[in-house]
Amino acid sequence: MVHWTYHLSKKVLASALMAVLASAVYIALPLNQPASAENTSKQPKVCFSPEGHCSAYILDEIAGAQRSIRVQAYSFTSHDIADALIAASKRGVDVAVIVDKSQTSERYSVLADLNDARLPVFIDYCCAIAHNKVIIIDEHRLLTGSYNFTKAAESKNAENLLILDDASLAKAYIENWNTHRAGAEKLAMR
Repeated sequence: MVHWTYHLSKKVLASALMAVLASAVYIALPLNQPASAENTSKQPKVCFSPEGHCSAYILDEIAGAQRSIRVQAYSFTSHDIADALIAASKRGVDVAVIVDKSQTSERYSVLADLNDARLPVFIDYCCAIAHNKVIIIDEHRLLTGSYNFTKAAESKNAENLLILDDASLAKAYIENWNTHRAGAEKLAMR
């Protein structure tokens, strides 16, 4: 019981920290700036949808990856994001994806595309739902928020995306990714 309480307290603290950080970023940054050559610094960025062009941020970050990309996705139906991950893999970036079990029966899921491109895809059966929306790039860039990797997140839903360049925070997310990966099953669609 003590062990569970400790982890629950850490999760509550982490959630509170993310809320404070997101608020600070919201206050400090201009909203929904489209990605451009002038806006490619590694400063925190925030984006809100619908119509905030958050996918442009995600695609730019994936295109800039040099070594590794780790993805945790609850809903993943965006062909643009899947294609960017596939392109990154083809240029030598180590890409791996964990998705919620619901994606195995989701009509518009991109799992077949990722599988056909031979990207390692893992199904997370850990919990009622694996509700993560995380991309970790080169062990220091972190993309997270409520933004699902879907067309609806871009054009219909009220979503948020926070992009940070913080190796220590990214390390915590990598450790969580590795924990979920250890308990996940490799997708077998071949």
